[in-house]
Amino acid sequence: MSADPAHEHRSGCPINLTLEALGDTWSLIIIRDIIFGDRRHYRRLLEESEEGIASNILGDRLKRLLAAGVLTREPDPSHRQRRIYSLTEAGIQLLPVLVQLGAWGRRHRPATEELSVRAQLLEEGGPQLWEEFMDELRRHHLGQEQAGPGPEGPSVLERLDEAYHAARRAAAESAGGGAART
Repeated sequence: MSADPAHEHRSGCPINLTLEALGDTWSLIIIRDIIFGDRRHYRRLLEESEEGIASNILGDRLKRLLAAGVLTREPDPSHRQRRIYSLTEAGIQLLPVLVQLGAWGRRHRPATEELSVRAQLLEEGGPQLWEEFMDELRRHHLGQEQAGPGPEGPSVLERLDEAYHAARRAAAESAGGGAART
């Protein structure tokens, strides 16, 4: 271990080291929002958070994720005061972890249909769909054309978004129209 306390770890266990880098709730929520919501600017991460993250928490967790090598931050060419957050390869490789967390949450927690549908599709699609999605993320966040051309038809993210919006519409219709039909 390093003599520098900032670089010391509780142990060399890979689970411990991962939890030290990502273990708090907000870090994983931010990564989720970047992957599934394509929220790559601070303001979007702050204002569109389903869970309502506080600005000081968001700023702190973004700094931690940058330091951990999960995210990068670059100037936004469309606006000189904004920055764009991108996933690194390490961040992209968290997708299967998020899929498994979502699968566990669907089975063991009171998850809503509309917020579960993406997790369900990814779980059902298995590793082949995860790889396709990670290749999309590589093209989008890393500019890697070697990840291969995109598939014909809608992207994985577009398919996940469509399923999410369809589930939201169904939930709204059920809540608003269910009573009128009885």
